[in-house]
Amino acid sequence: MEERLEHHRRRRRSRLLSFSRGQIPARALVPNFFTLLGLCAGLTAIRMAIDGWYDWAIAAIVFAALLDGVDGRLARLLKAQSRFGAELDSLADFVNFGVAPAMLVFTWGLGNFRGLGWIAVLAFAIGMGLRLARFNSMLDVEKPKWQSNYFTGVPAPAGALVVLLPLYLERAHLLDMRMAPQLIALYTLAMAFLLVSTIPTFSGKLAGERIRREYVLPVFMGVGVVVGMLLTYPYLTLSGIVAGYLGLIPVSMRRYRWHEEQDRIAVAERPAEPTILPAIEAGHEAKPETRH
Repeated sequence: MEERLEHHRRRRRSRLLSFSRGQIPARALVPNFFTLLGLCAGLTAIRMAIDGWYDWAIAAIVFAALLDGVDGRLARLLKAQSRFGAELDSLADFVNFGVAPAMLVFTWGLGNFRGLGWIAVLAFAIGMGLRLARFNSMLDVEKPKWQSNYFTGVPAPAGALVVLLPLYLERAHLLDMRMAPQLIALYTLAMAFLLVSTIPTFSGKLAGERIRREYVLPVFMGVGVVVGMLLTYPYLTLSGIVAGYLGLIPVSMRRYRWHEEQDRIAVAERPAEPTILPAIEAGHEAKPETRH
């Protein structure tokens, strides 16, 4: 098993582009450009939060989340994966989805609740850093294919969008939680826990590999409807998306346990390998069979 893991690591490292060589393929710069663009969006969100432009800060974080879904896919599509790009992506994710949302939540609703409010957003940012470090450390671990459909804990972009739910509700004129900053702090701490937890959450990776032909047009229609709602009723739509995502967490936990149980059943029902008896047993040599 150790040899297989080491072989897998060497093969993965060989596929990564090295920035220590003399020349870098131009295609390797494209994913990093999108990563830096997302980092600019995250830093801009911090400035907007400090200046009190909360709508623009939310938009910048959402934009950074969209770009985060692009750079990795571009790197795989262009075969431009590199260790430099992976490290840059992690640093950008920490700023975009850890620091920026924490600053936004603090300046918007926890500014007058400085002690515990600051502890809550600090815990969220630290949780995001720990979550990203754990994700990077598990990249070389071999897993069954079905586990690719699950994240361990809430992923970074989703965590950033989910922790902003109190802002969505207030901007949509549904509920202003600033009257109860304790609830905002508790909610932020709960999101920090989800980041570092081992709760399995849907990743959608396997679902996006293949789409049946009859579902193509409905998928396009659904995406168009969601985009239209985001442009028309942004905060109401974001609130609904976050509520739906949180509601799916118990479903993902049950599905994950079901897959684990199926794995255990498959291992238990697997036929035992035939035992090969040694040729020399108890000090006696095996005699060749003689035919008459």
